[in-house]
Amino acid sequence: MSGQDYQKVAVVMGGFSSEREVSLVTGKECSRALKGEGFEVIDIIADIDLIDLLTKAEPDVIFNALHGRWGEDGCAQGIFEWLQIPYTHSGVHASSTAMDKIKTKEVYEANQLPTPQGRKIPKYKEVEHLPFKPPYVIKPVRDGSSVGVEIVHSEENCSVLGKKFEVDYMIEKYIPGRELTVSVLNDNSLNVTEIITRGFYDYSAKYSENGSYHEVPAKIPEDVFDACLKYAEVAHQALGCEGLTRTDFRWDDTQGLDGLMVLETNTQPGMTPTSLSPEQARLTGMNLGQLCRKLVEMASSNK
Repeated sequence: MSGQDYQKVAVVMGGFSSEREVSLVTGKECSRALKGEGFEVIDIIADIDLIDLLTKAEPDVIFNALHGRWGEDGCAQGIFEWLQIPYTHSGVHASSTAMDKIKTKEVYEANQLPTPQGRKIPKYKEVEHLPFKPPYVIKPVRDGSSVGVEIVHSEENCSVLGKKFEVDYMIEKYIPGRELTVSVLNDNSLNVTEIITRGFYDYSAKYSENGSYHEVPAKIPEDVFDACLKYAEVAHQALGCEGLTRTDFRWDDTQGLDGLMVLETNTQPGMTPTSLSPEQARLTGMNLGQLCRKLVEMASSNK
């Protein structure tokens, strides 16, 4: 069965991660959009019975609307592969690699993508010294949506020293300046958005109404704009991603092109009313339903 022939779509959402609520919103939005495109849609709230639920549903294809651990890191993708059901977005290896911020950074560096200096803090190991002076960012190695992220601005608030984390964390050099992001669909960049907030672009700024303002296309110099598009495509391809991704940047505008840094690549971008990828897709003339249809038509397994 080819992508053009898929009719029965299981939209898998929810899960166990800290991003469960965001996933539920994404799933409901995509479910509604796919129904509007004429698909037969089954909503599946992922839990420990996910395999049984999918087996009983017998879908032609899975629309993966999960976010965070277990749904975005290769675990759910492994289940879909085991069941031999085509699914949207990236496969096991690309999902696992992109979810790990340290491994992602290694891929970036191997492909000459500029990225901030960073070091891993292994779980349960006390932090005795810092690899560089503040300001820096500490963030979980395998989480998204800015969950657990903290910015340390000075020596006086080095809260990480003497601390033991229950999961692996990363210390990353803080890049001052502006927040930029680029979505890539089927290896092609869509646009550059600047995300404008009153403070840090945290979970609340991402998902709360009026939490942030999106300027798209971003009003930035042409060379920086073009570099964002290129770097996002290189990141998508180097990580082995498929379908839709979104790559985030920080740009120190006092440094010109040299101030542009790639932060991370999201293999399951949000599809909520405030999300960035659907907004960029709309500027290409593609509404949410058409975007979801495109992802379903691109779905595959054994990837």
